[in-house]
Amino acid sequence: MPSRVGGAAAARGRRLALFCLVAACVVALDQLTKAAVRAALSPGEAVTLVPGVMDLRLVYNTGAAFSLGEGAGPLYVAVAVAIALAGAIVAWRRTDVPLPLLLCVACVAGGGAGNAIDRVALGAVTDFFATTFVDFAVFNVADVFVTCGVPVALALWWRWDVARERAAAAGE
Repeated sequence: MPSRVGGAAAARGRRLALFCLVAACVVALDQLTKAAVRAALSPGEAVTLVPGVMDLRLVYNTGAAFSLGEGAGPLYVAVAVAIALAGAIVAWRRTDVPLPLLLCVACVAGGGAGNAIDRVALGAVTDFFATTFVDFAVFNVADVFVTCGVPVALALWWRWDVARERAAAAGE
């Protein structure tokens, strides 16, 4: 029978591996879609994806969300690395963090890493989803994971934190 210490290390290892796998899948999906769009379109060229809803239009963004912060690419890369490392550390050290929360953080880390790869390799982020029903920023798969993952992770963290506080109060 394995020791408790060995079992805990194995559990931490599985959580870290799952975190890394999810983040890597997000990066792969992001980079594959960006490569496909770069191969198929010229900058500024638009192709209808869903009529009246969304086009594919290749643009390069040197800023962050909504093209804010142009020229701060190295800072965005550093932030993406910090988030990925923090998530990996939490996956390893904090086995009490609920798995759905950990997976949301992995999605955010993967999205950040996908855009960081573009910043380092191309000097700009490849964006291509362009809404046509409303004037909105052009975005990519990584942006979707970050934009959806952050509020879901915050909601899950809040729910987990409230449950921990209730459990602590009940144990007092």
